[in-house]
Amino acid sequence: MITRRPLLLLPALLPGLAAAQGAELGTAARPVRVGVTQGVHAETFEKVRERLGAQGFATRAVEFGDFIQPNAALQAGDLDANAYQHLPFLEAQIAQRRYDFVAVGKTVLTLMGVFSRKHASIAALPQNGRIAIPNDPTNGGRALLLLAEAGAFRLRPGVDHRATIADITENPKRLRIVELEAASIVRALEDVDAAAITGNFAVPAGLNPLQDALARENEQSVYTCLVVVRRADAETPWAKRLAAGYRDPAVKEFVIARFGGAVIAGG
Repeated sequence: MITRRPLLLLPALLPGLAAAQGAELGTAARPVRVGVTQGVHAETFEKVRERLGAQGFATRAVEFGDFIQPNAALQAGDLDANAYQHLPFLEAQIAQRRYDFVAVGKTVLTLMGVFSRKHASIAALPQNGRIAIPNDPTNGGRALLLLAEAGAFRLRPGVDHRATIADITENPKRLRIVELEAASIVRALEDVDAAAITGNFAVPAGLNPLQDALARENEQSVYTCLVVVRRADAETPWAKRLAAGYRDPAVKEFVIARFGGAVIAGG
């Protein structure tokens, strides 16, 4: 079952809730609540949920439309885990918001690609062309690194995923970087010359990083996504079992068949 957003429940109004709260986590009475973002992560988790369910371990997906709320919901106790973010993003969130979270497993790598409706290559981008990138710090830096590797411009030597527009040192075509919310970039693709889009948003929009991208990450990317829990839950049996669900061979087979190589199983 997928819930679109977390619900705040009032025990006094729900008969049997107290009994459910006393049940073991991972049972039908108290499924593990896992936050996922729409698209790739939601679809992959549905397969994980199916496989774990066949083993008698109950989970429930709570689906979100942005990158910030799944961590806020985990912090608030509305979730038991989430499965959508890579390590650079997690580290940035911990630094900014003081979350006490840890990763207990890997999920998938959603390759980032640079796409265009107007141009056939990075070299063909015009003078003063506009390129959309995610406005969150880690994916924004990730996009800038990918564009620099593809020859769009040059970045200051030694920068990593924390790169910003200020780190662009050489930009012969005076390309203009447009920072947008990651989920909205696909819709803006018609209005810019190119856009850096992560696979979890590209694939549902019919864009395959392997076939359609002007440039894309390789399989050695450090951006494999993670199963994340509160630190206090890291060694619990249910957290280990949830993480193990992503290593199920049937889940890996599903990822290959469903996404055709544009998403890589990382469990």
